[in-house]
Amino acid sequence: MWYINWVILSVFTEGEAFVMDLAEHVKKQRWWNKVFGNNSGPAAEKYSVATQLAIGGVTGWCAGYLFQKVGKLAASAVGGGFFLLQIANHTGYIKIDWKRVEQDVNKAKKQLKLNTERPSKEVRTKVDEVQTFVKKNIVLTGGFAGGFLLGLAS
Repeated sequence: MWYINWVILSVFTEGEAFVMDLAEHVKKQRWWNKVFGNNSGPAAEKYSVATQLAIGGVTGWCAGYLFQKVGKLAASAVGGGFFLLQIANHTGYIKIDWKRVEQDVNKAKKQLKLNTERPSKEVRTKVDEVQTFVKKNIVLTGGFAGGFLLGLAS
């Protein structure tokens, strides 16, 4: 059985590159165990790199596979609903006021343009939380991403 004791991670952001030794990064995170106990903290502190990749890959594959199946079902339901609405409109069961629909869509576009210029504080906070989680569990999230893509493809 092979165990990987260290991994060096290279990340390129906005034209800059930095290298991070994950083993050293994990050693710096030991305060978490002192505060919350031995069973808490990032996965990098508790499991080997191979275990993290395996856990991330399996959970990612399951999530990707379910996402694919549910996505197909949802797309079929939405498409079938539009199809039935078009048949009902064509045969005269329902009448659609297309001018009102166009006005409502244009109104919604204007509201979306106004609200998308600056993200809200809640969105920024969640993005920061996700970035922190990914940085602390880079191997696990990498395995999850790869497994998710494989699950979508299968």
